[in-house]
Amino acid sequence: MREVDLVEFAAAHADGAVTVDVREPFEYVEGHVPGARSVPLAQLPTVVGELPRTRPVYLICASGNRSLAAAQFLARAGIDARSVRGGTGGWARSGRPVVTGVGGPAA
Repeated sequence: MREVDLVEFAAAHADGAVTVDVREPFEYVEGHVPGARSVPLAQLPTVVGELPRTRPVYLICASGNRSLAAAQFLARAGIDARSVRGGTGGWARSGRPVVTGVGGPAA
């Protein structure tokens, strides 16, 4: 499990990184990284089998605390999990795009 900064995540995101937003649904709807899949932290165990094991999975939350816990959980499950330091709040503050509403592709 690694923690990555926003610059590293932005580069991975531009290359199509698998991104999972572990915030609550109301937070996700208020604004999320484009393409991020919404899976609240408490529901993460139910989707472990759907996540890729051949490429990194980036976990993001509001600031980086929940995503760190999620990345640790997924790493124990054998997934190359990476927590995004600064979270969606940092992403938005850095001027990067945020999408509102529901949706998001399957990982």
